[in-house]
Amino acid sequence: MELSAAGLIGAFVGLVLGWANYVFVLGIVERKLRQLDRSETAADKAAFEDKLALMRRIILAIDVVAFSIVGYVAGNAIAG
Repeated sequence: MELSAAGLIGAFVGLVLGWANYVFVLGIVERKLRQLDRSETAADKAAFEDKLALMRRIILAIDVVAFSIVGYVAGNAIAG
């Protein structure tokens, strides 16, 4: 598979957009989840924070991969 310059530029743009989407979506989702948090003990609070950390990593991975792929394909289609 040969990588094109247009595709790589598109992937970079997709990466930047994916990061921006991550920050935007994470802010909204995390705020809502914190409002719904019913943790009473320190153990419950720690488990909730662990789940939030996992959610952050999953959202970041999905955003970065998906937006980069879409950016690469779009860059190839437009200029490739």
